[in-house]
Amino acid sequence: MTAPLLALDNLAKTFTMHLQGGLVIPVVAGISLDVAAGECVVLGGPSGAGKSSVLKMIYGNYRADGGAIRVIDRTETVDVATAAPRRVMALRRTTIGYVSQFLRVIPRVPALAVVEEAATAFGLGRDEAQARARRLLTLLNVPERLWSLPPATFSGGEQQRVNIARGFIADHPILLLDEPTASLDAKNRAAVVELIEAKKAAGTAIVGIFHDDDVRERVATRIVDVTRFAASAA
Repeated sequence: MTAPLLALDNLAKTFTMHLQGGLVIPVVAGISLDVAAGECVVLGGPSGAGKSSVLKMIYGNYRADGGAIRVIDRTETVDVATAAPRRVMALRRTTIGYVSQFLRVIPRVPALAVVEEAATAFGLGRDEAQARARRLLTLLNVPERLWSLPPATFSGGEQQRVNIARGFIADHPILLLDEPTASLDAKNRAAVVELIEAKKAAGTAIVGIFHDDDVRERVATRIVDVTRFAASAA
């Protein structure tokens, strides 16, 4: 059997409230799951159950308090939970893509360049990066008249579509999706579903959180209820 591209083993996270006398708030504990190539594992559960925290631990934005996050990086297995910051940054360039809930970019940089940059950082040539950026922005219904403008001037839905294009443009083996369709209408949700299905077909291992029941049911290989892990941390 082929080894999973991503494996969480007994992962745990708490937050310490230093301004409240060191109060420790449990988030998740004992979370274990594997994600193979071509799978889309959806994290389920109510707001506050720790779903986004799990994604941020995989991406290295949050440090895990326990357990392991094993990622296959070419021929090497890396534990994100214990890896040095420089190693985590390298994984983000080559192995782990991430679509967050908000677009964070340098002001005044045009939308087309924002999307292209994610491809060139991955190692694609300029022509290929631009071709992919144009295709994705078109598929996501971002009008061409906006491509030369900075995304800070866009509506929330337009910014999120640029954010999605930026996250999907490279060929990362692992892709993390944090409610990518939350601010989108039905037409653009369908476009995102199409992109997710294409990534699955290409062998990408996806972990996602989806606000929309219809999107979740269409893309999920399986749904993991995070509440049982949150409960075990209490």
